[in-house]
Amino acid sequence: MDGHMSDTAKLEEAAGQVLRRRQACALLIAAAVPVYLKAATVARLAWVTMDGEARPSYNFTAFRAGLRSQGWIEGANLQLDPWFADGSMDRLRKLIPQMLATRPDLVVAAGGGVVRPLIDARLPTPMLFVMSADVVQAKVVESWSHPGVRRSGISLFSLELLPKRVELLKTLLPRMKRLSFLGAPSHPGETAERAAAAEAASRLGLESRYWGAANAAELDAALESIVAWRADAVMVFGGSVAAVYADRLAVFSTAQRMPTASAWASFAEAGNLMSYGPLIADSYHRLAAMADRVLKGADPAAIPVERPARFELVFNLKTARAIDVVVPQQLLLRADWVIE
Repeated sequence: MDGHMSDTAKLEEAAGQVLRRRQACALLIAAAVPVYLKAATVARLAWVTMDGEARPSYNFTAFRAGLRSQGWIEGANLQLDPWFADGSMDRLRKLIPQMLATRPDLVVAAGGGVVRPLIDARLPTPMLFVMSADVVQAKVVESWSHPGVRRSGISLFSLELLPKRVELLKTLLPRMKRLSFLGAPSHPGETAERAAAAEAASRLGLESRYWGAANAAELDAALESIVAWRADAVMVFGGSVAAVYADRLAVFSTAQRMPTASAWASFAEAGNLMSYGPLIADSYHRLAAMADRVLKGADPAAIPVERPARFELVFNLKTARAIDVVVPQQLLLRADWVIE
């Protein structure tokens, strides 16, 4: 050889330089992109709820559908792990370490009952939630518009809906004079709810009283007092009492022929007379869009906490017949769902 590179060698050297530059660029990009976006990796998402595994969850179904609409396909680019506490706080506390051991990229807290235990567990990953509470008062986030922590989500808490719910119940029961309110004293926002409810009742000329129940025994005592007070109806605040004791309240309603109303459609579905409040499935579908943003690198601390966008009015006519209540046609025409 004459000491000069052949044309073939020059081409090989040039090709090598190009390849090395591309490899260097690829390494820089790989370092900058979150793990869950790398082509060879599947995003792992944990769904944590107080629900039971055996009972169908419309919320879970809506959330999964929302994820699919965002392009997240289980078995392809997504691993979705549900964790069911079956209504037991002890079980939930045992599940959390097991869930964290799977190293999820994102944790979804489906319901207020699991939010605080997850926060106390000091999650190393972002968290999204759906809960019925004043999220600032509950110290879940620093503010509604700027959470300031690695969690955000949707709050179902809405004082604006309480007066409307009272008005609907008064239209349903025109002879109603006494309205009892039932809630959980420790629920964040309960004080504001009590004030808003009392004011709404007063505007309609109703006498009202509030009872709190932190557990089943206190609920039984509260219901006995409500009967002794001769209430015409029971309005249950949206929260743990309505969610956990819907079935028990339906039995009470039928036995006492006393109408019961709350915020969740599941409350009416359980056998209570009426519900008016957020369309929960829609909120979970919207939560999936937030999850998509987080899985693509967005910081939950900068994602504002959202409020419900759609609402539904539900009547249980089977219960109405059992307690001798006639639902006016004007209300049936406004209903989004009538349970026969």
